[in-house]
Amino acid sequence: MLEIDGSQGEGGGQIVRSALALSMITQKPFKIINIRKKRPKSGLKQQHITAINALKLLSECKVMGDDIGSEELLFVPAPIKAKNALIDIGTAGSITLLLQALLLPCTLANKKHTLTIRGGTDVAWSMPADYLKEIVIPQYCRIGGIEMRLFRRGYYPKGGGEIQISFKPRYKLKDFKTTKCLIGALQERAFNLTEQGKLISIKGVSHASADLESARVAERQASAAKSTLSSLSVPILIDSHYSKTLSSGSGLTLWAIFSKNGEVNPEQPIRIGADALGEAGKPAEAVGGEAAIKLLEEINSGAPVDKHLADAIIPLMSIVRPSTIRTSSITPHTRTNIRVAEQFFGKIFKEENTIISSQLN
Repeated sequence: MLEIDGSQGEGGGQIVRSALALSMITQKPFKIINIRKKRPKSGLKQQHITAINALKLLSECKVMGDDIGSEELLFVPAPIKAKNALIDIGTAGSITLLLQALLLPCTLANKKHTLTIRGGTDVAWSMPADYLKEIVIPQYCRIGGIEMRLFRRGYYPKGGGEIQISFKPRYKLKDFKTTKCLIGALQERAFNLTEQGKLISIKGVSHASADLESARVAERQASAAKSTLSSLSVPILIDSHYSKTLSSGSGLTLWAIFSKNGEVNPEQPIRIGADALGEAGKPAEAVGGEAAIKLLEEINSGAPVDKHLADAIIPLMSIVRPSTIRTSSITPHTRTNIRVAEQFFGKIFKEENTIISSQLN
């Protein structure tokens, strides 16, 4: 059984979520200690418990220590059994963080299925739902069909957001006797993201709760972003919308789309993104400007993978090998994800400056 130190690297909940996902893929049990030891309040939070409960619902996995505040967890995986299910975090806990534990196993499930998930869609310290949909999911679609729909925004503190995510597996984990056989089959999906290509457009979603519509918050966020990005001389399309939510809030997600050899290949997408959240006392113009400046920094880096996307696709690169990416910077989160992945697969990653590659072993 693998033993994972939850205090390694950045020492946060990502270690738990990544370990759960990779355990479901490899069917290797693990014990994790010192969970979230580097956080002000250590131990499992409701969001992590919900991820574990979701895997219990979708498989016959066995778990010990899955209590709020627990600093140790024992997880024994079982084959995933796809089913349509409702998963309710019950708080403003991030839906996108929850999906870090579910995305890979569900994409390799035994049949088509749909999850409806309730919680926070746009909350601090996590990728917004639009970033997941427009930047992360297109990369995971290399190995299976994934469609995501956002029905309701959920802001802090009450949450109440809802998304629906449907999976249509291309490769089914049950069809492979070993993880090595799966990795061998997935070699045909290996990718090389080292060049940005040509910037062809910028898109975005500026959103706010209905109580902020009279102040035109969504439009002001979008306008500020467009102004900051205008020097790029490409089409900029940012949708602005409002929705009825349990808590007041706003945000903006932007993404840049690139072409390679004059074409945009949906099988080999090149997209980088950035985002910003509104908060009390923060002008809408500041939100728009912040997201745009972040995106400009990513574009100007010349890398085809932004720093948050690099983090998000490490689990994918663990099984789709040999693959290579160049990112704007390698964050502590990304390095921690690499460490966790290598506990399941051995020394498979190589770093050189801002290039990360996963190797066959």
